[in-house]
Amino acid sequence: MTETATSEIHPKTVRAITRIAKSAKDASTELATTSTAVKNAALEAIAQTLEENTADILQANAEDLEMAEKKGTAEALLERLRLTEERIADIAGAVREVIALDDPVGTVIQGRTLLNGIQLTEQRVPMGVIGAIYEARPNVTVDIAALAIKAGNAVVLRGGSAAKSSNTLLIELLRSAVESAGLPAATVAGIDDYGRDGAKVLMQSRDFVDLLIPRGGADLISTVVHESIVPVIETGVGNVHMFLDASATARQAADLVINSKTHRPSVCNALETLLVHEKTARRVLPKILGELDAHGVTIHAGSDVGEYAPEGVKVRRVSRRDWAKEYLGLEIAIKLVAGLDEAIEHIRAYTSGHTEVIVTNDISNADAFVGAVDAAAVGVNVSTRFTDGGQFGLGAEVGISTQKLHARGPMGLTHLTTSKWIMRGSGQLRT
Repeated sequence: MTETATSEIHPKTVRAITRIAKSAKDASTELATTSTAVKNAALEAIAQTLEENTADILQANAEDLEMAEKKGTAEALLERLRLTEERIADIAGAVREVIALDDPVGTVIQGRTLLNGIQLTEQRVPMGVIGAIYEARPNVTVDIAALAIKAGNAVVLRGGSAAKSSNTLLIELLRSAVESAGLPAATVAGIDDYGRDGAKVLMQSRDFVDLLIPRGGADLISTVVHESIVPVIETGVGNVHMFLDASATARQAADLVINSKTHRPSVCNALETLLVHEKTARRVLPKILGELDAHGVTIHAGSDVGEYAPEGVKVRRVSRRDWAKEYLGLEIAIKLVAGLDEAIEHIRAYTSGHTEVIVTNDISNADAFVGAVDAAAVGVNVSTRFTDGGQFGLGAEVGISTQKLHARGPMGLTHLTTSKWIMRGSGQLRT
């Protein structure tokens, strides 16, 4: 850790975070050789303790929600923060889905025998200690911990002040659960008590933390990427586009747009910008604009889109800022384009590299779109909401990586491992 990076932080905070990170490192050494059966037992204990303590979790979450509402927190963040009995049950279910997944640790990626007789294999091993910095998402506390444990890693979590009561209780429950299964309590640790200074120290703890994953808004992610000396996987910002080609049918197009925008508008795979082929505008836009309005979606568009709006549907003037905006709420930007090339050009100019979708009945256009668009996930005739670790069969996800190194797209178990080469010989010497 560099002295200049922490010189303005209270020494007690530096010592406390260093102690937590070192304990996590020690726990990760034990986890690296822990059997799948023990790891699965720890995960089952986590699922059970969530179910058994649902009432207490809801009470802690209610405290967070009350405080957030008093501060005037945006509805999108409140939606991410909110837990319900159903959501807690879903979180416990996601933990059990991780139990059912194959353990990646020890998997042989490749192997061969060299001409000199050395048997060479590359196999998956745990990453070690994974740090996560996120905001207003108590479900992430459990998701990341569950995946990390199954992949043989310890975790240090900074969930932000907005979810402090929820995360404090969840981490207590997680630590108790893993300890009951025979794993060190330090397998899971939280640093919310140390605020932003604690997060800064975590970002400098390269001696103990092997990987840092930020999840949240663009500002949070940018801060972690630029200030951390721990390796970072950039996740989550989703300026997501959908292009309605000339061959798109009105009913399918409307269904996909409405699901992509309104199913859960506060998440990163929700639709933010709709591009519509000018030749299909008259056929699809009246229905889409009417349904968006009925769902309470604020529409940002030019006058060329507005002329297709049904009576009573208001269209706000769009600005250049709207094309680059991740609304994370019930708002959408709509643009008419001359064709596939203009749609791709617009996406290239404004994409965050998360998810891009084309709606079309033209196979050649679908193939051209898939080939030309550079994003972690590209879809044809599907809702943008499917870019999700659970939907992809990865179990609960750590995040959705929008970068290209190590991992891209929804990050599951295998993305929380690295590899090592093993050489088995009989005394071979290099000549």
